[in-house]
Amino acid sequence: MKNLLIAGVGGQGSLLASRILGAACLSVGMDVKVSEVHGMSQRGGSVVTYVRAGDQVASPLIPEGEADLLIALEQLEALRWMGHVRPGGAVVMSTQIILPMPVITGQTAYPEGIADAVCGCGLQTYVVRAHDLAVGLGNARVSNVVLLGAASRLVGFAPEVWDEALRAAVKPKFLEINRQAFALGRAALGAEEAAG
Repeated sequence: MKNLLIAGVGGQGSLLASRILGAACLSVGMDVKVSEVHGMSQRGGSVVTYVRAGDQVASPLIPEGEADLLIALEQLEALRWMGHVRPGGAVVMSTQIILPMPVITGQTAYPEGIADAVCGCGLQTYVVRAHDLAVGLGNARVSNVVLLGAASRLVGFAPEVWDEALRAAVKPKFLEINRQAFALGRAALGAEEAAG
C-alpha cells in the first residue's frame, strides 16, 4: 500500500499532480483511490489530495500519522501536514512561500524557520527549489510537476511509467514542458541528500 499526500495552495496544481500520481499507480496495476480536500482554494487556501494505492483500497482518506510521503508544494503546507506522515516516512517540500490571506492583511506573521522545523522533525526530508527550477524553464506554473518529479524517486516506478502517466493526465499542448519539469525534478532529487 502506498499512502501519498499532496498539499499545496489553491492554484498551485496539486490536483494535476495527484492525477499524474494516480495514473502512474494505475498503470502498474494498482487499485487507486484519490480524494481531494479543498479549503478556500479560490483565495489561496489549502488544497490537499490523498492518493492511496495498493492491491485493494477501501477508503481514499489517509488517517493521521499513516502517510508514507508528503509532497508539499509550499512551505507552510509542509508544516501544516507533516503530522500526517508516519514515523520513518518522507517529506518532499518546495522552498516556495505563498502568503496566506491573514498574513497579507496583517493579522498574523508568516512563521519563520519552517524548512528547519520540517527537516528537524525526524522524517526523511528533501527540500527542492521547485519554483525556481520551473521559472528557469520559463513557466512557473509547472513547479508542481518539478516537485512531483523529485518525489517520483521515492515513489518508485520506471521512467516509462511516469511518462505514460504524464501523457494520460496532461493536455498534449502542455506535455513537453511538463516532461521537462518532471525530468528537472528527478535530477534535483537525485543530486540531493536527505536533509533530515
